[in-house]
Amino acid sequence: MTPGLLIAAPRSGSGKTTVTLGLLRAFSRLGIRVQPFKSGPDYIDPAFQQAASRRPSFNLDSWAMSAPQMGAIAGRADAELIVAEGVMGLFDGAPAIGEAGTGASADIAALFGWPVLLVMDVSGQSQSAAAIASGFRDLRSDISMAGAVLNHVASQRHEGLIRAAMEEAGIPILGAIPRSAALRLPERHLGLVQAAEQADLDQIVDCMADIVATHVDLNAIRRAARFATPQNHAAMPILAPPGQRIAIARDEAFSFTYAHLLSGWRDAGAEILPFSPLADEAPAADADAVWLPGGYPELHAGRIAQAAHFLSGLRRHALDRPIHGECGGYMVLGEALIDADGQAHAMAGLLGLVTSFAERRLHLGYRRARLLAPMGGMPAGAMLNGHEFHYSAIVEQPDSPLAHVTDAEGQAVPSTGSHRGRVTGSFFHLIAPSSKASS
Repeated sequence: MTPGLLIAAPRSGSGKTTVTLGLLRAFSRLGIRVQPFKSGPDYIDPAFQQAASRRPSFNLDSWAMSAPQMGAIAGRADAELIVAEGVMGLFDGAPAIGEAGTGASADIAALFGWPVLLVMDVSGQSQSAAAIASGFRDLRSDISMAGAVLNHVASQRHEGLIRAAMEEAGIPILGAIPRSAALRLPERHLGLVQAAEQADLDQIVDCMADIVATHVDLNAIRRAARFATPQNHAAMPILAPPGQRIAIARDEAFSFTYAHLLSGWRDAGAEILPFSPLADEAPAADADAVWLPGGYPELHAGRIAQAAHFLSGLRRHALDRPIHGECGGYMVLGEALIDADGQAHAMAGLLGLVTSFAERRLHLGYRRARLLAPMGGMPAGAMLNGHEFHYSAIVEQPDSPLAHVTDAEGQAVPSTGSHRGRVTGSFFHLIAPSSKASS
């Protein structure tokens, strides 16, 4: 068993990602084997965590995953310390309970018994920070607070006012970080610019680690970590791999994959065969299945439309073997993708889907899907949990729906996905099987 803690915040934008990255690299530089996890369905932050710690980061999601599955994933940590990063505010989640909770970071802290390290953006306040921290400490009796890290501290006087109020409230302060432009990462429409796209990422993370190591008590944070509450792994459901040899697109346009799915497929004996559509690589000719993950194809639509080798390889594969596309991958399987400038780019044409990024509209939330047709290695009727997050609009979707899809509250949503022959696609990113009854 490995001791761990959860890095959380009162709200998004407080600095928990940069503090987490700084801690991961700082502990790693001390020779401590530290294992990162990410609460919720995010697929961008884990890539940064992997870069910071040199270890794959796994998602833990209480809405989409059962407690046994999360226990099995967390149990894979072969490390001396677990650092899990929360999502949004500590208690923010879906409006209805899923497999083991609402998807809130607090669910993960409660399940494993990991203390919460609260990262607080204290700009524009002083003693009031203690009231906020006290409320977060006391709202749920099944979580404990290790202490707080103050972020965006303006001056020594500012820090002193907050420390005095926190001491009176009985909340330890384990760090106070001054305002610094070095603790910012560039962003775009789906969140942070991807780790793989930042040539100087190592230098950025090292700078974060320098700042965190200077202004945060690393020894106190490590002492605050606690061993996880034992979990029952025996009933963990698994998702069958879509084939024995799986060709998976992997580059800047296709990067949104979950580490727990890939490791689960490998554990089941599958072989992962990565290829790059942006480099005009075709999927392996002897692959049993092709999987196109989500990503940013809308930023590379022109290059994808000109990738003749990639597109012809997809079309050959679709003649007798399955292909599945998630979100961005789904868009590429369609007839056309309209970019932000309104220009249409021809895609693979294996589905009739036409999507547009010209009129952006946010589609966001947990999804539960009952398959109406086979998808990869899963039969029709299978119940799946996933998450949808994109800005693209559907212009045409003439093929038969792939699934009956509902949101976290059980309300039907129009993004059903579609299928034609052996080709399937959906806007939801698959996370785990669902234990809920078919609707």
